[in-house]
Amino acid sequence: MLYESEVMGFIPTVDAERARTFYEEVLGLHFVSDDPFALVMEARGTVIRIAKMEEFQPAPYTILGWRVQDIEKEAKVLHDRGVSFRLYPGMSQDDLGIWTAPGGTKIAWFQDPDGNVLSLSQH
Repeated sequence: MLYESEVMGFIPTVDAERARTFYEEVLGLHFVSDDPFALVMEARGTVIRIAKMEEFQPAPYTILGWRVQDIEKEAKVLHDRGVSFRLYPGMSQDDLGIWTAPGGTKIAWFQDPDGNVLSLSQH
């Protein structure tokens, strides 16, 4: 059953070299391979294929996120590496861009160089 199978994520890019730098050097993912169709990265056993596209329109919503133990710590590390967190009108976010949901979950959103929305969350 799929429940027992590994999950693989897909993210589009129009500039594979720029995407590799971001995902490997800024986010700290492990580079696995580069083929004519995608860069392959790995994060704690999950494979992420960064699909090479000639063009695409980034989705306006989160397409990939990481559940972290300490969102403030992770957000500070990414901020120090040049990541800007998105601020959304009407949401009370702290100085790092972290929003606390009514149930206590904390979320911060940011974009990759292609405009894909990514997130950190602490549950």
